[in-house]
Amino acid sequence: MKKILYVYVKGGAPLETAFPRIAACGELHVLALSPLPEAAKELWEPCCTSITVHPGGLTPGEPVVSAIVDYARELGADALFTLSEFAVLAVANAADRLGLAGAGPGIRVARDKRLMRQAWQAAGVPIPRFRRVDSAADLHGALAALTPPLLLKPAWGAGSVAQLVLTSSAQVDAAWAEIEEALELGGQVGMNELYEQNTDADRLVEEIMDGTTEGWYDEPGYGDYLSVEGIVAKGKYHALAITAKLPTVPPYIEVASTSPCVLPEHLQRKIEEVSRRAVDALGLDTCGTHTELKLRADGELVVIEVGARFGGLLTTRQAEIVFGLDPIGMLIRQQLGEEVEYPPAMLVEGGRAAASVAVVPANAAGTPWRTQPLWHPERVDWSTLLSPGSTIEPVPAFMLPAGTRVPAFDPSGGSRNWLGVFLLTAVDAATLQRDCRAILDGLEDALR
Repeated sequence: MKKILYVYVKGGAPLETAFPRIAACGELHVLALSPLPEAAKELWEPCCTSITVHPGGLTPGEPVVSAIVDYARELGADALFTLSEFAVLAVANAADRLGLAGAGPGIRVARDKRLMRQAWQAAGVPIPRFRRVDSAADLHGALAALTPPLLLKPAWGAGSVAQLVLTSSAQVDAAWAEIEEALELGGQVGMNELYEQNTDADRLVEEIMDGTTEGWYDEPGYGDYLSVEGIVAKGKYHALAITAKLPTVPPYIEVASTSPCVLPEHLQRKIEEVSRRAVDALGLDTCGTHTELKLRADGELVVIEVGARFGGLLTTRQAEIVFGLDPIGMLIRQQLGEEVEYPPAMLVEGGRAAASVAVVPANAAGTPWRTQPLWHPERVDWSTLLSPGSTIEPVPAFMLPAGTRVPAFDPSGGSRNWLGVFLLTAVDAATLQRDCRAILDGLEDALR
């Protein structure tokens, strides 16, 4: 049986979702470079043929790659895999050295948001104007050269952590101090790049493009951005499906991703093509992709990000529920050199609707909760919030411990604000959207 080495660090789909799908393709061996979660251990641990916890102390960069390579050689691994944004660069470099399928040299361009935007600029991909900023002085210069509002973000970040909106030079000094603090807090919970060193100093700003759902959605209530999930197989991009979004909680904290997308098919095909141009410009070989795009007036689009890995949370599970696809299994089989059947075109119609709902201590409009109740979702009467026929399932890996006092909302905290993530299913997309909002707007009172 083929041997698959999964490199674990924080990030990506929950292990109870990922590991059964990987283990269905071969022996699953885990090299943990950070502590494995205890959540749902009884579900994911039996999927593993072996688990090795690295003693730690690795300096980011070559020592991480060497540790992966050494273990993979000892194991005789046939494939290397990770779902974490923070490990994709190290795993891709290790795969190259071992002669295994992987993202290839283009991974660095797909990881550093500054290089990513430069590649898109050269390829004519529609993107916001941007500047790299290495100091507060650079940030002052960017505010003078670009059109505010601007979004300040770390070049190697993920999960919307340490993203700040600036409208004037008067905010620069405070913003620079705040992003330093937010990155430090992110590092304390394991949100660190494993290969490139000293990445906290790498930042950029970009213009915040006006977005709209007018001319796109016939139904109100959706966000003006979405993502396309896909796989690059030996350099060929296969778009799988679009994941729609509810509006973010200000500044840009994602709270709900929904499937299927209800846009008319001709608009979905337009999004598919722009996504293809964005991914192709990065020069990737074999990996999952998660492409975020902004919807604009007059049918225009701009590309926000491409991740050379699958979307986090429950994105792959939503694809499975709605479209009958197993993106994780498809990619693993591709890496093992097996025949994989890809849809001839991106799928636009599905069956039951599904969503990832990330609860934060603010309602859907971004108003922070008035109170700080104890976190006891297991005591909530979900039937008072959900429609008939809908189901909800907590994701243990992303749950605040029961009984914890809900912390105050932190606008720059991104995903650190998550109190819990839930898998929500409904009979159709309209019901799903209604239920997402009911949870975000009603859970504070339900907890009390």
